[in-house]
Amino acid sequence: MEEVSKQFMTVLGSTGSIGVSTLAVVRENTNVQIYALTAHKNFDMLLAQCLEFSPEYAVLVDPVAADEFAKQLKKLGSETECLQGTDALEKVSSDTKVTTVMSAILGAAALNPTLAAARSGKKILLANKESIVMSGELLLREADLGGSVIIPIDSVHNAIFQCLPPQSEGSGDRQTCQVKKIVLTASGGPFLNAPASQLASVSPEQACNHPRWNMGKKISVDSATLMNKGLEFIEASYLFDLNANDIEVIIHPESIIHSMVHFCDGSVLAQMGTPDMRIPIAYGIAWPKRFSSGADSLDLVAEETLSFSAPDLDKFPCLTLGIEAAIKKGTMPAVLNAANEVSVEAFLSGRISFTKIFDINLAVINQMPCQPVPDLDAIFDADHEARQIASTLI
Repeated sequence: MEEVSKQFMTVLGSTGSIGVSTLAVVRENTNVQIYALTAHKNFDMLLAQCLEFSPEYAVLVDPVAADEFAKQLKKLGSETECLQGTDALEKVSSDTKVTTVMSAILGAAALNPTLAAARSGKKILLANKESIVMSGELLLREADLGGSVIIPIDSVHNAIFQCLPPQSEGSGDRQTCQVKKIVLTASGGPFLNAPASQLASVSPEQACNHPRWNMGKKISVDSATLMNKGLEFIEASYLFDLNANDIEVIIHPESIIHSMVHFCDGSVLAQMGTPDMRIPIAYGIAWPKRFSSGADSLDLVAEETLSFSAPDLDKFPCLTLGIEAAIKKGTMPAVLNAANEVSVEAFLSGRISFTKIFDINLAVINQMPCQPVPDLDAIFDADHEARQIASTLI
């Protein structure tokens, strides 16, 4: 296997699940040097990571945590320098020494550092949905101008990236003219076979009990409503420059085929693998080559029969909202994303029922007309207003 060239990586959100998996992959491969690790305020885990990987910088956004963290680093004799605040996230994403940025911070906090990485020509491993859902047009434009390559890390989009024709330098040179359509697979979540009449009474614990993936609470609820697939539909339309008619969603409960691409000659390419995020992470780090992820190989003989079906849009209407947002673009994806974050949090805290998530999301986008997106300020304004409306409705 051809050796992957030396990389210097910043991991934005190193204490989250994707960040931890990224460091597990790095642990397997000596040709990746961690340049910077960042967290919001997870003091203990970040400290352990710094002691193991010896980055040049560690960033804590929370200033109180950062001050104490810096004292601990000095006490332990670490040469890692502690920075604090959101500006520091942009610094460690755009530094000239950095070649690769893993964008794994949750929420809109990832937008500015991810844009900074795009402007400075980094290879961006994009695990943050909001960066592309909220600011897809801006991010892709900055990546083209800066010579940055964006490699999606979400298993669905990473699968499509692997199946599409080779990409040369720059994010806008994908040969999508050969593509007839792409297929996003969805597990269907924990309520795939539950009667629709029971969904109003499901608990947060039930919604977070995903049958295949071990994920955080918010994304687990999104999987249960199929909103995650609606957001991924938006992402795919931006990442691969496709119309909504060229994107299809199918239910595949076994989560072995992560996505498929149909070509104009009738061929269909599918990317398969065990449901382990180390696989797309390793592909992104090693791209355009490959190296070990540490994940188990797929054994198709041992797997159960693979099954596929169309999504039930009456039972899971949140998916339709994502499709509509992908068609309209502008501020609508940001509005939908913001409304969904507020409504999911309300469900997790017991303030609304599971089925009210859709009702809140629909009401918010109906109250906010879709506007063009000239800059980040327009996105943040739409995000803020959508959250206010959703909170008032709740």
